[in-house]
Amino acid sequence: MFRTTDGGQTWHELAGLRGHGTGAQWAPGAGGMGLHTILLDQKNPDRIYIAISAAGVFRTDDAGKTWKPINRGLRSQYIPDPNAEVGHCVHRIAMHRSRPDVLFMQKHWDVMRSDDAGESWHEVSGNLPSDFGFVVDVHAHEPNTVYVVPIKSDSEHFPPDGKLRVYRSRSGGNEWEPLTKGLPQRDCYVNILRDAMAVDSLDSCGIYFGTTGGQVYMSPDGGDNWSAIARDLPAALSVEVQTLP
Repeated sequence: MFRTTDGGQTWHELAGLRGHGTGAQWAPGAGGMGLHTILLDQKNPDRIYIAISAAGVFRTDDAGKTWKPINRGLRSQYIPDPNAEVGHCVHRIAMHRSRPDVLFMQKHWDVMRSDDAGESWHEVSGNLPSDFGFVVDVHAHEPNTVYVVPIKSDSEHFPPDGKLRVYRSRSGGNEWEPLTKGLPQRDCYVNILRDAMAVDSLDSCGIYFGTTGGQVYMSPDGGDNWSAIARDLPAALSVEVQTLP
C-alpha cells in the first residue's frame, strides 16, 4: 500500500501492512488476493480502514505505520477456525463521512455493522433474500441509509429468482426493502462486483451501479426509480461518479 502527499508526483510505501505479522495467514479469494477498499476517517487523518480478500479488515491509527486486524464478530465457516483473527473474505466496507466509527460490510456471507470503529461486528442481514453479495454503500446525506445487492450464492452469481433488486435499509440494517422500479424483474443473470456501486453528493443523492452484463443503472432519487444509462459495455468492474460544479 502506497501513499502520496504531493498529488501523485511521488509515492512512498506504508510498509507496516506488507510486513504484518499475520500475513502468513492471508489467502487469496476466488479473485486473487486483493486490497480493495481504503476508507479515510475525515475526523482523524491518522486513521485509515482497509479490507483485503481473503484476510479481513485492518485499521491504522498512526497514518499507516502499524495496522490492527479488526475482525472480532466475523464468522467464516470455510476456514479452519471460523472465528479467526484474520482470514475472512470481506467483499466491501463502507461508511458515511460524518460517522467514521460506524462501518458497514458485505462479507462473503453476511451483511455486518460495527459501531465502534471495527472493534466488534454484528450481523444486520435481517430480511434480505440472500446475505451473499459484493457491494455495500451509504447514502450521501443519510448515514443510516444503506444499499446492498443480494446475489443468490457463492456458486451462483446472479440475483435471487433472476430479479435484479437493490435493497435499501433506512435503519442501518436488519430491515430491508427491495428497490425494483426500472430494474429487470425476470431472466436477469448478472453480478454486481465489489467496486461497481457509487453515490453522488447531489441533494437527492444519485445511486449508480454496473453489472457483469455491461449495463450501468442510475437512480436520481436515492433508489426509488432506476434507468439504464449505458448498455452493451464489457463487464463493469468499477463505477465511480464525480459531481461537477
